[in-house]
Amino acid sequence: MEDAIAELQKQVSTPQPMNWLQQITGSFKDEPAFEEVLAYGRAIRQGDESILEAQDEPTLPCWWAKVDDS
Repeated sequence: MEDAIAELQKQVSTPQPMNWLQQITGSFKDEPAFEEVLAYGRAIRQGDESILEAQDEPTLPCWWAKVDDS
């Protein structure tokens, strides 16, 4: 029994290396700004660069809140 407890304690105290991709997978799930970036990239790759020209003035991403300094 003591050997089993010692083995479990050893496993818990030794961090298991995790693949970096597994760590970030899903971290942008349901993030509107990321979805917007993906849409822009997709449009550019498909040759629709008019999406960039259509914007007269650059807009801030939805997650970038305008701060009122007054």
